[in-house]
Formats: sequence, structure tokens, C-alpha cells
Amino acid sequence: MISISAKLDDLTALVRYALETTRATTVCPFHDEVVIRVGDDAAESHAYERAKRVLGSDGTAFDGNALRDEIGRQLAIAADGRCPKCDCADPAG
Repeated sequence: MISISAKLDDLTALVRYALETTRATTVCPFHDEVVIRVGDDAAESHAYERAKRVLGSDGTAFDGNALRDEIGRQLAIAADGRCPKCDCADPAG
């Protein structure tokens, strides 16, 4: 098991960290509020494996079901493949 900083005691932050560091998701370089799902199944699986090995500051790991649920939630709300703010269908506005 690896131990990361105490900020990862938050399940949401831990999953975001795992998804970003495995490159399952990325943040738009022009819109930092937009998270983009890359669509790499192997990276998403790797993110789960990485997250379940992270220990909280109290030395315990997160529940596997909670991790899967949070990964699913974050992937579901991420933009699919491209930033919708950058990818305007109507260039006139």
C-alpha cells in the first residue's frame, strides 16, 4: 500500500487523483473546470487499482464499492473525449 498526502482522505479527491495520474481523465488546458474522459478502459481499471492502494491518514483504505461508485460518478459527469467549450458546433456563436 502507498500512502499519499492527507488531502486524499477525501474520496472525491482520491478518485480524481487516480483518474488524472493514470490518464483516464484530463483537464482541458483552456477550461480548468472541464474534466475530459479519455476513453481508455485500461487506464480506468488502473485508476481503480491505484485508488484502492492509497491509505488515508489514519492508515485505512477506502471501501472498494465506494471507490467503484465514485469512479463511475466522476466518469459519468466528465466530458466524453473533447471539451464541449472548445468544441463548438456553431462557430458563429
